[in-house]
Amino acid sequence: MDRGGGELPHRHTGDLRELDGVPADLTDEERATIDALKTESDQIEANYQDAEELPDEVDQRLGQIEAALAAFEARRMIYDPADVARAGVFVSIDDEGALSVDRGYVRPEDEAPVVVDAEAESIGGGDAADGETAKVSIPRAVITVGGAPVEPEDDEDDAIKPLPDRLITELTAHRTLALRNALANDPAVAFAAVLHNFVLATFYRFATSNGCLEIAVRSPTLPPQAPGLNDSASARAIDTRHDAWKVHLPKEEGDLWDALIAFDATEQSALFAHCASFGVNALYEPANRYNLGRVTAHGVRRRLDQADVLARAVGLDMVAAGWTTSVDNYLGRVTKPRILEAVREAKGESSAQLIDHLKKGDMAREAERLLEGTGWLPEPLRLAETGAASHAATSEADALPDFLADDDEVEAETDEDQPQVAAAE
Repeated sequence: MDRGGGELPHRHTGDLRELDGVPADLTDEERATIDALKTESDQIEANYQDAEELPDEVDQRLGQIEAALAAFEARRMIYDPADVARAGVFVSIDDEGALSVDRGYVRPEDEAPVVVDAEAESIGGGDAADGETAKVSIPRAVITVGGAPVEPEDDEDDAIKPLPDRLITELTAHRTLALRNALANDPAVAFAAVLHNFVLATFYRFATSNGCLEIAVRSPTLPPQAPGLNDSASARAIDTRHDAWKVHLPKEEGDLWDALIAFDATEQSALFAHCASFGVNALYEPANRYNLGRVTAHGVRRRLDQADVLARAVGLDMVAAGWTTSVDNYLGRVTKPRILEAVREAKGESSAQLIDHLKKGDMAREAERLLEGTGWLPEPLRLAETGAASHAATSEADALPDFLADDDEVEAETDEDQPQVAAAE
């Protein structure tokens, strides 16, 4: 599980189990120190409760007390040795070039095997134990009425036998329809049921996927190579909110329903929105022009059209969301004409002429400086016009926008002192 160099994918631990440790026990001396610090802190607050401003030395002492108490709270954790043996570590390089080590994650395939009870296995028709003679299965005649098998009566045995599978299936079909109708007439429970499913998928890594409500949150994998993605304002906000909810949810999925019902309507709605957000997929994917790939051009176009509808509904503003156009995320990865186009749109023709003579690297850096604070966005980040015509995939006339074009030839440019660079169209 060790990785090195560059950023790890956003929420790369989503499918892994994080080890839950127990804080190391405090010694009697440490407990006494904590009590003394809290007593001192309470006394200071009582003495200065009417003061408009604390003296510098008192304020400094309160800071020291808070730091000391925080150190006790952050004491080492003790983990189950069996879990430690299975757990792995992520190793990467952080934004400042320092080594980042994140320990204590277990992959599903490294989990302890499920132990099957031998007696239950034999009852369920498992293989015969060593030295034990397997019973010979003798086929019997099947009686049908109207094409459906009928279990023959057995008067020789008065014991109650398990119901036939077919009968159970038919009975539960009736129950399924009745439950659908009842749920449709109880919006509050229906909302809670969908929320329950969403939370299971979002927070409980090993929750069964075979729930009774076949609604799921599928979260697409974001490209790990996108510069600054993990450190973006949006990523930090999502992680902070996710961790805050995680604290309020029970550790065992079996306790989840009761916990959700105990939340008020505002909390349920906020949690619902958080979980639903993980299903958003506004990614562009290159489609095979002969529709032999995983996605089609029409499918991608529909996805992006619906993403625009959703973006307008929530008032998405990429500039307000923290986007700034830079050399790393755009200008250094497109051709010189596109760099000049960006400056021209944001600052006018005169600004574009100031840098049109520069080489690619210098031009990108100067363009970053000129675009700072202008709010200029690359075309894929802009909100589409509401009156834009919809695109169908059944005609050659249904061309995608320039930034989605799937041309056979990739535009390239050559600088005197640079090798040929493919343009990111």
